[in-house]
Amino acid sequence: MDHFNVPHLLGLLFVMMGAAKLLGHLAQMIGQPSVLGELLAGVIVGSSVLGWVDSSNEVLHVMGELGVLILLFSIGLETDLKSLLKVGTASAAVAVCGVVLPFAFGYAAAIALGLTNIAAIVVGATLTATSVGITARVLSDLGRLQSPEGQVILGAAILDDVIGLVILSVVAGMTGGEHVSLASVAKTTAAAFGFLAVTVLLGKLVVPTIANWSKRVDLPGTPTILALMLAFGLGWLADRVGSAPILGAFAAGLLIVGTPSFHDIEVGVTRLGHFFVPLFFVTVGAAVDVTVLNPLDPVNHRTLLIALILSLAAVAGKFFSGYAAFWFKGNKSVIGAGMIPRGEVGLIFAAMGKAQGILDEGMFAAVTVVVMVTTFLAPPLLKYLAPPLAGASLRKDHEGIEDLATEG
Repeated sequence: MDHFNVPHLLGLLFVMMGAAKLLGHLAQMIGQPSVLGELLAGVIVGSSVLGWVDSSNEVLHVMGELGVLILLFSIGLETDLKSLLKVGTASAAVAVCGVVLPFAFGYAAAIALGLTNIAAIVVGATLTATSVGITARVLSDLGRLQSPEGQVILGAAILDDVIGLVILSVVAGMTGGEHVSLASVAKTTAAAFGFLAVTVLLGKLVVPTIANWSKRVDLPGTPTILALMLAFGLGWLADRVGSAPILGAFAAGLLIVGTPSFHDIEVGVTRLGHFFVPLFFVTVGAAVDVTVLNPLDPVNHRTLLIALILSLAAVAGKFFSGYAAFWFKGNKSVIGAGMIPRGEVGLIFAAMGKAQGILDEGMFAAVTVVVMVTTFLAPPLLKYLAPPLAGASLRKDHEGIEDLATEG
């Protein structure tokens, strides 16, 4: 129990938060999202480099899981449900192809490399998500957020987030020991969609009443606490019905949008996320064994080969999806480039596969490299294909919810 005493935990948090902020800031200075710095911070302080942070620490694992829930809750807070339901056919086509193509390419590559069926499914699933936060940030910096291409990208990326959450629920059931079959996939998918639909429909009737009641409670932070209770409660309920807890947290965010205390809740959740969210990325980075990426060791050549092949599959799958809406008259290359960066969902897939023993150290490191490569690649590629419009300036600061979105 000495490993989990309070002074030891305080030391770990000091190291993790300091490294996350320092590397996150350095990443921003070179025009990259802070999440990359946080991942690299985890790699550096993790057991394979400095050895200061043990990713298997149960307390850190729990805190990281809280970070994931808060992050998905914040994404829900930023999502306009009406806009989500009214996305155009172009966004829908890009979103569907942006899931199907990367999954197919990743699955086929994994099978060709000799992985088991379930491992290939997990690998394929890690390539399906698109980081709406990173893409939105870059488009905003370029002054192209409201362009036709920007709107298609944002609509498709939001749909990808929802589809990715459903896929996560499906894969979570599979890695939990359920038999991989069409019936089990349909059951888990139905549970995910059904839970989300029922929660949103009922929540839209109940949550406004609770929100109005909370205004009568003269206690500091009451709206934020009630919102977090909703997120955690729906996360628990999602798990009980066979879905993923983060789906419940995301649904809670959707329900809070438009309530009287929305702004206060947004600010409160953002501040809480500044502490918990980086812990997840640092913990994930700390789990990467960099020794398996040493090109001088012949044993690692297979891991590096897998990372290269999966990176090609990840980039090609998303880029080609930009051409799915063949009737769209805009620049389809820009759409494809905007779909490339992966986010927290891909990292969650990889961490889940490793925790279940489906992905070994080499595969986990390879998949994490894919997430980092795609995230590094997208911003400069977008800047090349869609130069900044007149008057647009590359911002170096971001506060509040926008900061959380960039990390996702």
